[in-house]
Amino acid sequence: MLEELSIRSLGVLESANAQFHPGFTVLTGETGAGKTMIVTSLRLLSGGRADAGRVRTGDAKAVVEGRFRLPEDRSAIADVLEDSGAEVDDDDTLIAARTVNADGRSRAHLGGRSVPVGTLGQLTGELLAIHGQNDQLRLIRPEQQRGALDRYAGSSAASTLKKYRAARADWVAVLDELDRLRANSREIAMEADRLRFGVDEIDAVAPEPGEDADLIATVRRMTDLEDIRRTAVTAQEIVAGAEGASVIDGLGTVRSLLESASDDALRELQPRVAEALTVVTDLGAELTSYLGGLPEDAGDLDALLNRQAELKSLTRKYAADIDGVLAWRDEAQQRLAQIEDPEGAVEELEAKAAAAREKVAELATKLHGQRTKYAKSLATKVSAELAGLAMGGSALAVSVSLLPADDERLAVEIDGRRAHAGGDGVDRVEFGLVAHKGAAPLPIAKSASGGELSRVMLALEVVLAEPDSGGVMVFDEVDAGVGGAAAVQIGARLARLARRHQVIVVTHLPQVAAFADNHLVIGKSGGGERGRQTSTLTTLSRDERVAELARMLAGLGDSETGRAHAEELLSTAEQARAEN
Repeated sequence: MLEELSIRSLGVLESANAQFHPGFTVLTGETGAGKTMIVTSLRLLSGGRADAGRVRTGDAKAVVEGRFRLPEDRSAIADVLEDSGAEVDDDDTLIAARTVNADGRSRAHLGGRSVPVGTLGQLTGELLAIHGQNDQLRLIRPEQQRGALDRYAGSSAASTLKKYRAARADWVAVLDELDRLRANSREIAMEADRLRFGVDEIDAVAPEPGEDADLIATVRRMTDLEDIRRTAVTAQEIVAGAEGASVIDGLGTVRSLLESASDDALRELQPRVAEALTVVTDLGAELTSYLGGLPEDAGDLDALLNRQAELKSLTRKYAADIDGVLAWRDEAQQRLAQIEDPEGAVEELEAKAAAAREKVAELATKLHGQRTKYAKSLATKVSAELAGLAMGGSALAVSVSLLPADDERLAVEIDGRRAHAGGDGVDRVEFGLVAHKGAAPLPIAKSASGGELSRVMLALEVVLAEPDSGGVMVFDEVDAGVGGAAAVQIGARLARLARRHQVIVVTHLPQVAAFADNHLVIGKSGGGERGRQTSTLTTLSRDERVAELARMLAGLGDSETGRAHAEELLSTAEQARAEN
């Protein structure tokens, strides 16, 4: 629920604050006083486009703030609240704000945190539903009519539509890959030749993992083979001995001497000598092994250098080292397995496409059945509402037909008929207006007047709102082109809608305003700052409402006749609300 709205420097409104209450609130005022700025401010809070031309002339920026009382069930907005870090006040209210600078830049805040405008709109869009004259015109669009039917069908149709869209996306992805494979057969053949050449070249060299690094070390040894051999032999002779005494022999003698010593301190050194003897013995064995591994002939160096050149030819082409070359070969072999048999790949994708088409057709058939089922119910309920809106014998017809399969690529079969699988299903939903009993329905886009469109939209909203409660519904001159008895019925329907929702209405009609629970009036004066016109926003008492209704009736606000007429109108509306 919207509890409070604060507006500064927006249009003719220099500064305005309004308290809103549950039920039906009406906004009235003279032409040009700024009634539409209230709706504009709510559209800004809903993430609407910021227009610098709306900033009051001479001011740097316009600011709109709204305080919303959050519903008990916050599942629809929980993620937005958490991700934005918005702080909810202790009384379960949340402040949303939008600033529009004179240079066109815009900023949004939610619960004291700066957020993207889209985030603001995502949250307030769950709390606010705004209907203006443009919304009435949008009702004539087929996609809007389909959306209204889906809203009425509820969660079952929504779930099917979600699954349908996911299945269709998978199907389109397979079709795109199939088209690419068919269109690029020449490029694929060239790619296969290149990969096959690379794999054959690598297999011919047959490198081992890490062989390039091992070769570098081996070649380095071969370059200084004699010096390395001489160093290793000398070290080995010293440690293990050849013809003379060795370190091992010397340590053995030391151990024997210590064993026969009469002094305890000397005998205690025996373990350390034993450790040294073990280390030196191991060292001698390793030196012997190292010498055994050295090439006998320095001429082997040429063969190693040739092998190194072969490996370098691979690393120049395929990767930085031999391990990378081997990885490239493995990936190339996998890719070749996919593309070397293009006919097999096409057949596999065609099978996937056929299965995906069947899945889409299955879900489209289910969605078509759900829409067809609910279309009749929606038409019946809206027609009943129209009967109470002074539209005589008029009725709404809701037809669901299949989209023609002009594009065979995305065609599916529904109950033996071909249909185009669009992004929202295979259905064309059309609202028709039946002028009188027995007449053929005509599309509302061609047959409905502005006033009739207003009443159809209102009737539709009343029906769609039946299963729900909570939220704010804003109507901007939804009664345009309507008068007399029809206006009274619109007021009654809005009052009925306000039982489940908070309803805010901008209107010129006293018959509508009389049904409101709360009445706000926007007045204008020319004595504002710097002599500019300014507007005020005031909540009316019952007596003040009588005067405002009299002004709206015929500009007779101060006349006894006007007030009597307004009093009668208000009393009648109050009695009708009480009875219903």
